[in-house]
Amino acid sequence: MTEKKTTWARVQMLLIASVFFGPLAVATWMYYSGGLQPAGRTNHGTLLEPIVNIAEELPESEISKQGDGYWVLLYSDSEACKEPCKEALYTIRQSRKMLGKEMERVKRVFLHGESSPDTVFLAAEHAGLITMRDDDLSKFLNNKKPAALTAGGYFLLDPLGNLVMYFQPEIDPSDMVEDIKRLLKFSQIG
Repeated sequence: MTEKKTTWARVQMLLIASVFFGPLAVATWMYYSGGLQPAGRTNHGTLLEPIVNIAEELPESEISKQGDGYWVLLYSDSEACKEPCKEALYTIRQSRKMLGKEMERVKRVFLHGESSPDTVFLAAEHAGLITMRDDDLSKFLNNKKPAALTAGGYFLLDPLGNLVMYFQPEIDPSDMVEDIKRLLKFSQIG
């Protein structure tokens, strides 16, 4: 009689364990078999790893002074600012405006090449845009952009001068804003 009770107790214990471990085993099997893997990341831009600090890498760069205490949305174009460049400047302007009350935490920087941009155009269309030429910074950014991604996008620097994200040129501005808002929400700096 005790043997029967012991057997029944073991069966009950196995049933209880299967209620807990059964769904876990099925979920693990589905995940690793490729059946139902989650989409992965929630960000639209690319996190740049390892994190590098611009001031440490390029101590002479003017960007450290311009962005001190602010998030910086930076667009770099070494060519003359033609239509694609103007569209990119429009994108960073509108993206900043879409941040709403948080827009004061973000500065826009246009890193241009040898030819100076049209100052009349910039004053009329892009008030508050910081323009600068820094060939060393341009080379540095080109080297930090993941090789598999399209060139001509946007970089995001945090208030400490760390290079945080890269957004491809064809990104939807609302997607870029979503990523920036998320960073601003959880940031204790800037």
